[in-house]
Amino acid sequence: MIVKTEGGVTAAKGFSAAGCAAGIKKPGVDDMAMIVSETPCVLAGTFTTNVVKAAPVIWDRDIVRKGRGSAVVINAGVANACTGQTGMEYCAATAEAASEALKVEPDTVLVASTGVIGRQLPIDKITEGVRVLAGSLSDTAEAAGRAARAIMTTDTVPKQAAVSVTFSDGTTAFVGGMAKGSGMIHPNMCTMLCFITTDACISGGLLQEALSSVVPDTFNMVSVDGDTSTNDTCLVLANGLAENRAITEKDSDYELFREALLQVSTSLARMMAKDGEGATCLFECIVKGAASKEDAKVLARSVVSSNLTKAMIAGHDANFGRVLCALGYSGVQFDPSAVSLWLESKAGSVPVYERGTPLSFDEDYATAVLSEDEVRCIADMGAGDAWAAAWGCDLTYDYVRINADYRS
Repeated sequence: MIVKTEGGVTAAKGFSAAGCAAGIKKPGVDDMAMIVSETPCVLAGTFTTNVVKAAPVIWDRDIVRKGRGSAVVINAGVANACTGQTGMEYCAATAEAASEALKVEPDTVLVASTGVIGRQLPIDKITEGVRVLAGSLSDTAEAAGRAARAIMTTDTVPKQAAVSVTFSDGTTAFVGGMAKGSGMIHPNMCTMLCFITTDACISGGLLQEALSSVVPDTFNMVSVDGDTSTNDTCLVLANGLAENRAITEKDSDYELFREALLQVSTSLARMMAKDGEGATCLFECIVKGAASKEDAKVLARSVVSSNLTKAMIAGHDANFGRVLCALGYSGVQFDPSAVSLWLESKAGSVPVYERGTPLSFDEDYATAVLSEDEVRCIADMGAGDAWAAAWGCDLTYDYVRINADYRS
């Protein structure tokens, strides 16, 4: 059984978190966070496929391969990307500071950065921030919330989700996470920055397999602006303190855990899409009736990635030809005469195209449907039974303003 619950990275037993203002961004604004487990964790991670990888991505990838982690240190404001050997040295300095403050091994400290590319970290502020964070750790929901706010850049809201999962032996574990992401979002591996904690007892190999199986249907189905970041990182830490029977094979408990991870990841992915830079609404595309799962995913992502469909949603204009166009150039072969489309939100549903033929509809009603803060386009391809969902947002004037002024 899986139940949605409150909290984020401190929902699971044995995890604490903190956020603080280290002076990396504006004075008095929280810009560093820390997550710590009271016992060492097994790890899983997925990372950007961008050839240009930030120093923290390289650092964390190596630690995940080693398989053990105790803490994560995150800073906002400076991405530590395109920073050469100095960037790697600053990752090591951050880990050393955390090692000293937390009494853990430096090669169990993961680091993550987000912000402006091409600037060196203010390492003195980072190491002092580590000491402040270590002294203010707490396992409360408030601490998790502050950590989630501290990793924000152009995000307007913190992003957290958590569930509980009851296994076959009657024990209950928690899976909770936090993420940041608002712009430069078109993942080819996972997400911008995402940190998930769990007290479930699961082998490292199966933890990685579960994450790798969830990412393609959640974080990889989000697009805000078509740009894949240099810093994309998704980490899962599992400390085993729920004391469930160890998950070492793909049995029913593994499937329950994977579903819990899927639910948390889906929630975080949707939050990021809805909070896209300058966005006023979440734009979801569900493709069903596709010939294959892969076809459905490619088609859905093509629709939410299209600047014209995003502008259509921003203008509350049921110009469905833009959706058909995005489906058509996706690279998937299909019969246009078999396709049906409709638009919906909590205000209602508007069929606009049925098996290759445009339908008459009330334009004012369609505008009302497209004026809600969550809008969905459903495309039935009439070619099979496969389906997929992708998430994006509308494209507004504010997107250009935010990115034109990003370093100001």
